Amino acid sequence: RFFLCTGSRVHIPKNIKNLETTGYLTSDTVLELTELPESIAIIGGGYIAAEYAHFFSAMGAKVAIIGRNLRLLPQEEPEVGAFVRRALSERMVVLTGHEVVEVGEISAGKKKVVALDLSTGKQKKILVDAILIAAGRESNSDILNPQKAGIETDPAGWIKVDEYLQTSQPNIWAFGDANGKHLFKHVANYESRVVYYNAVLGEKVAVKYEAVPRAVFTHPETAAVGMGEVQAIETFGREDIYIGFERYGDTAKGMAMMAKGFVKVILHRETERILGAHIAGPHASMLIQEIVTLMYTSEKNIIPITEGMHIHPSLSEVVERACLSLMSVDQYHHQLEHEGLF
Repeated sequence: RFFLCTGSRVHIPKNIKNLETTGYLTSDTVLELTELPESIAIIGGGYIAAEYAHFFSAMGAKVAIIGRNLRLLPQEEPEVGAFVRRALSERMVVLTGHEVVEVGEISAGKKKVVALDLSTGKQKKILVDAILIAAGRESNSDILNPQKAGIETDPAGWIKVDEYLQTSQPNIWAFGDANGKHLFKHVANYESRVVYYNAVLGEKVAVKYEAVPRAVFTHPETAAVGMGEVQAIETFGREDIYIGFERYGDTAKGMAMMAKGFVKVILHRETERILGAHIAGPHASMLIQEIVTLMYTSEKNIIPITEGMHIHPSLSEVVERACLSLMSVDQYHHQLEHEGLF
């Protein structure tokens, strides 16, 4: 038996002029720093960029995030990304819809970053002490060449696996980042159990990815599980979707904490089955777990949340109230627009 746990590596953009000669940090090498740079440009607008941007800003550095996508955190709901962007913009420069085309060292310890505004074509120059590449991750298959063993990969190089996490070759399994399904440590932990059942115990346990949770440890923190609004509408239809919504500040604990943030829950209208949930605000990664756990039950609906007692005052009440405040998709967007929340 062979287990391929070959991970992934930082993706380095190939189209940035002078990147290699100028020098840069990655999410790996940044951990080797012994001194805080006075200023840093972070190239990328996803999870890693948002997390390190918060960290360096909190430590006292001047930070600029430069993302190619028009939205910050494009993998998350638009209102989540907008909420985080607004909060981060109070402490740093956040540029979206900009592509870094050139970098260079202009003096000892000072670097320039030239970003192209993709909508206007204008260039913007930023001077910093350090550059951090946070543009995603990629497969290691180009180094390891699994195809030489008859193991199939997809066009991006991720190792193909079946529902039991076995590769195209018998008795060879791939899990964690190697298969490219979900690049999270907790998913790798889960997949390792599935591989153990199948490869070692000889069972037939299929992976289930319907309720994969994720969190972005920036400030404000975010967490999500399941479908986004667009996917839910495409799958079930606009009229068959309910959205539950509640702001932290509308609960006693949230008000006492002066906490900003919200919970958004997406449900199937007839069955009240949980399709997805999205949280932005303090302790989002802990609050989401109540919903994640229910998505692993047979019914997968919100009844245990709405009928169960929640400690008062506690932040968990914001999840309860979101599940009790259901509305149509159109009503939800009207509320967002009317209150000017995002």
